[in-house]
Amino acid sequence: MYKRFFKPPTTSYFLFGPRGTGKTTWLHQEYPDALWIDMLDTDVFKSLSSSPGRVRDLSLGDARKKVVVIDEVQKVPEILSEVHKLIEEKRGLQFILTGSSARKLKREGVDLLAGRALLEKMPPLYAGEMGSDFALPKALTLGMVPLIVNAEDPIRTLKSYAGLYLREEVQAEGLVRKIGDFSRFLEVISFSHGSIINTSNIARECHVDRKTVENYQQILEDLLLCFYLPVFSRRAKRELSVHPKFYFFDCGIFRSFRPASAFDMASELEGFALEGLVGQHLRAWCDQQTEMNTLSFWRTRAWLEVDFIVFGPTAFLAIEVKNSSEVHPGNLRGLLSFKEDYPEATPILLYRGKQRLLQKGILCLPVEEFLLSIHPARPIMPIK
Repeated sequence: MYKRFFKPPTTSYFLFGPRGTGKTTWLHQEYPDALWIDMLDTDVFKSLSSSPGRVRDLSLGDARKKVVVIDEVQKVPEILSEVHKLIEEKRGLQFILTGSSARKLKREGVDLLAGRALLEKMPPLYAGEMGSDFALPKALTLGMVPLIVNAEDPIRTLKSYAGLYLREEVQAEGLVRKIGDFSRFLEVISFSHGSIINTSNIARECHVDRKTVENYQQILEDLLLCFYLPVFSRRAKRELSVHPKFYFFDCGIFRSFRPASAFDMASELEGFALEGLVGQHLRAWCDQQTEMNTLSFWRTRAWLEVDFIVFGPTAFLAIEVKNSSEVHPGNLRGLLSFKEDYPEATPILLYRGKQRLLQKGILCLPVEEFLLSIHPARPIMPIK
């Protein structure tokens, strides 16, 4: 068990995150005396499905319980209107509503309590949360999902993760008509991790139409299994790409969805995993800031590219990730071009070497050192 960096609000809040990121475990530790309403419990689910108003009786039934945790609230989104009323009545209750899917909440037109509850996210583990247990080669294979990292047999648990989602989220909720087509889609889209998605090509390989693939992509995003990075285009001085890049939420999950092939090069797969690992750390940091910080990438029509741009009130970083132990002059090309257009930005190259270097005004950092330094309560720039 690792102590999470997550600092909870003192007011009511949603806590979203994919299955296995440790929401329930953390909440049991943080709120041991809370009233617990578990939607995965069959009896609780049946009771509240037939009578959503019963959540009021449960919440007010024990005056000693001031914190009410509703686990997997998306299973019965109708109860949120009752929760909304209870918050409005100012009865001194704090509601914590967890979810591993936003799809049903969106479909039912729920407005997330009209801003009465904050929206928080539980990411996979940070490297810094694992401390001395963090090992980069292991992380690139297994990822950083607590359910997998803490498992007795992590490799088997990782392999079964896709089946867990297909069985308990996609199939059980009837999100797709043909589960076999969706399984094939997961395999095909895994080849787009860290890349711009070509929906037409994916549809062709899956033998389905483009609209079906677009629906599958939306399901994947609603289940919190992926994220997209837009192109950074503020004050653009060059012609830029317009399409976003796609990532699975965790590099180990990417490896589990990606089918093995005789054509695979270990270094290439590891490179995509490394980029994803850095991306999930940066995304988690941005999500947990009180001020608005955005994560994007930069790519020109002339194929100059920077993997990640962190932009906000206190950070403007251009970060390139290379899966090599040496820094080659060509590795700096995208960063140097970005620096020409945005001299205010701090360019960083992350690589698999062991030493800090300064080349052409660009700081080159060991990627493991960089990941271990990231903490949501601190600035992301560890150069001093």
